[in-house]
Amino acid sequence: MAKGSKSVPRPPAKRKTSTTGNRAPRRVGSNKLEGNPRHELIGARRQLAATGEVLQIINAPPGDLASVFEAVLGRAMRLCEGAFGFLTTYDGDRFKIAAEHGVPPALAAYFETGIEVRPGDGHWRLLAGEDLIHDPDQKNDNAYQAGNPLRRAVVDLGGARSALAVALRKDRILRGAMTIYRKQVQPFSVSQVALLQHFAAQAVIAVENVRLFEQARSAQRNSHCR
Repeated sequence: MAKGSKSVPRPPAKRKTSTTGNRAPRRVGSNKLEGNPRHELIGARRQLAATGEVLQIINAPPGDLASVFEAVLGRAMRLCEGAFGFLTTYDGDRFKIAAEHGVPPALAAYFETGIEVRPGDGHWRLLAGEDLIHDPDQKNDNAYQAGNPLRRAVVDLGGARSALAVALRKDRILRGAMTIYRKQVQPFSVSQVALLQHFAAQAVIAVENVRLFEQARSAQRNSHCR
């Protein structure tokens, strides 16, 4: 569902893509299951099923983009074992929440006024050129310690600790982001990172499908008016 937004100041310069936060991720929690053949087989089946469901939604006749975003985010959350998450869109000036899943009420209320991006937080870093941000512990990184408003809200109101964010880009242009959080310090596994990147790519395809559909429909209307 779309919510309020605030204009975003652009970062002064692009930075190199980073796959981590300020510290290297530790292998804990569900990551210990990697390498277990039975667990990997079950995980692969779930991934295939979820991917198939998302592809069916995307390949259906273009309609409600919000429903597609909800479906993509929901399946990504389930497979990546996140506690809550957001899918945001970016129009070149503002970020808007297009879908959310499991967001704590206090944090949801905070975002009713929009997303205020400041230097150091995840959306700022994506604007600066990073495509993937894997932060092992949001409460103990530079943005939180510096008092970044968005980071403080996500941690203090939402209880976020580990976080994973992936940019939604089309032709190198930022169109949005998908971010999922855990409420404990438990970095995401390599396969979960790859999964979120895959679902982010599907979200970009959905946006492009709707854009092309609207473009074709507009051209058809114009031809009838001649």
